[in-house]
Amino acid sequence: MRIVLVGPPGAGKGTQAQFIASHLSIPKISTGDIFRANVSGGTELGRQAKEFMDRGDLVPDEVTIAMVRDRLGEDDARDGFLLDGFPRNVPQAETLKKILAEWDTRLDIVLELVVDEDEVVRRLSGRRTCDKCGRIWHVDFDDKQDDICDDCGGHLFQRDDDKEEVVMHRLEVYRHDTAPLVQFYADEGILVGIDATGPVEEVTKRALAALRPLEK
Repeated sequence: MRIVLVGPPGAGKGTQAQFIASHLSIPKISTGDIFRANVSGGTELGRQAKEFMDRGDLVPDEVTIAMVRDRLGEDDARDGFLLDGFPRNVPQAETLKKILAEWDTRLDIVLELVVDEDEVVRRLSGRRTCDKCGRIWHVDFDDKQDDICDDCGGHLFQRDDDKEEVVMHRLEVYRHDTAPLVQFYADEGILVGIDATGPVEEVTKRALAALRPLEK
């Protein structure tokens, strides 16, 4: 099965991608993993990507797409894959469609994790990170009334990218870039929305239920 997973920051994409890919015995492929593998492996594409990343610039689409093409061509992805974080926009989606068509295949389904923006802000802005052990706590979910890590006694702090104004900006960027992508896949007839609120296990059950009709 060939799957793309989309959803806003804080929707739990990484967690759900891991569970779904494991259930289906297919590789979870994220652009972050691909970048790291190419950079650490010293590939030509990795060197190109590193130049942009070292400057703090976005890696251009053509480099990202070339990396994704290479990764999808590996043996473990021949019978299926789950893409997390790619495509991010309509041009990337159109290119992915062409790549798969060259291999006489296509995406089976695009799962959109749907979560209310207020819930995203609550999830992300409530996170606190331990400055000693790195564990992440949540002021609501873990009922943290102080700024001390229960594991090691370290101090809990709020990362810059978890601050409410930064989360709101990330959501604005997501809306701008990804709303057309969601519409693209809706027009393709392969988009399925999944309610991503509630316990992780419940969200996984909903996702697997949506995939069940496609399982061979």
